[in-house]
Amino acid sequence: MQKTENIFEAEADRGSAGEGLTKIDPAISRLIDHTILKPDATEADVVKVCQEARRYGFASVCVNPFWVPLVRAELAGSPVKVCTVIGFPFGAGATETKVAEAETALRGGAQELDMVINIGALRSGEEDTVRLDIRQVAEAAHRAKAIVKVILETALLDDDQKAAACRLAKRAGADFVKTSTGFGPGGATAHDVALMRAVVGPEMGVKASGGIRTLSDLKTMTAAGATRIGASASVKIVESSAV
Repeated sequence: MQKTENIFEAEADRGSAGEGLTKIDPAISRLIDHTILKPDATEADVVKVCQEARRYGFASVCVNPFWVPLVRAELAGSPVKVCTVIGFPFGAGATETKVAEAETALRGGAQELDMVINIGALRSGEEDTVRLDIRQVAEAAHRAKAIVKVILETALLDDDQKAAACRLAKRAGADFVKTSTGFGPGGATAHDVALMRAVVGPEMGVKASGGIRTLSDLKTMTAAGATRIGASASVKIVESSAV
């Protein structure tokens, strides 16, 4: 990690004259999945996000599955990961459909999958359905040496359901739990992040996503236990971390 930090700082210094990138905190940048999931995003929009991700050293670029091959090409040679979404944004597709979507994305170059749980099944008490849904996507990802983040859509769940979803994701072999799609009725809260961290323990990642627009928001979420942040305001956040 120290080597990566040194490389980033050296690149920032080389580009500092006209870009103002010196003193950007790489520890902040590496937390962020730079995200563009709006349905009207164009190729130019996605390319711009990839360029920003390379420039600032974000953890990943997160896009809808159609854009995965483009993002892979744009990020080639950089440490920034290719992230996409599965069963997005409702999670209500058949498991077979989610697995097929995941496998297509993985063949296209995805390295991280953010999948939405079957929210209705969870709210109906069908825990085995939810666990197997996650497990099959996770197994497909792990065969390709990719990771899976499980989106709970916390704004639609009570605390007991959030805790149950976290336990199921852990049992199913997921790598992260994640708060929100950004398309639901609410986004990440410190309460939800803390609850999720308490349930999954230190073995899994916790991603806070939805409504995180400032450095203060990011710090609130990491203090609550988040180890990854999903944001579309990523550039604003990291530039405000400059000293």
